[in-house]
Amino acid sequence: MLTIHVCEASPEAAVVVDGARLAAVGPYEALAADHPRARVRRWPGILTPGLLNPYGPELLEQAYHPDPREADRLGTEPIFGQRALALLGAQASARGASARRGVQRMLAHGTVAVAGELRGRAAL
Repeated sequence: MLTIHVCEASPEAAVVVDGARLAAVGPYEALAADHPRARVRRWPGILTPGLLNPYGPELLEQAYHPDPREADRLGTEPIFGQRALALLGAQASARGASARRGVQRMLAHGTVAVAGELRGRAAL
């Protein structure tokens, strides 16, 4: 399906997506004229390039990302070092949940790809 993604605050930076492929980038008006049958998706905010995070293993396997229900006790920022290892423990479920929250956090900050080799099944 051909889709034009445009953000209300940055119409000069629209994107045409064809299935899983980026087909074109440019001003919304020009893309809409070139692709009149494309479905238009409007988003609040601005459209920016995605970020590559080169620290995937460190952030997803060696850091503990607190659950929002733990914020009063642990805060909201990732925890590293010996404290993180103690919180992650040996339970795969704790490691998997922490990695999921880490991915959510990266996505919220614009990360679209992660470099590095993840080794733990829970993080994968």
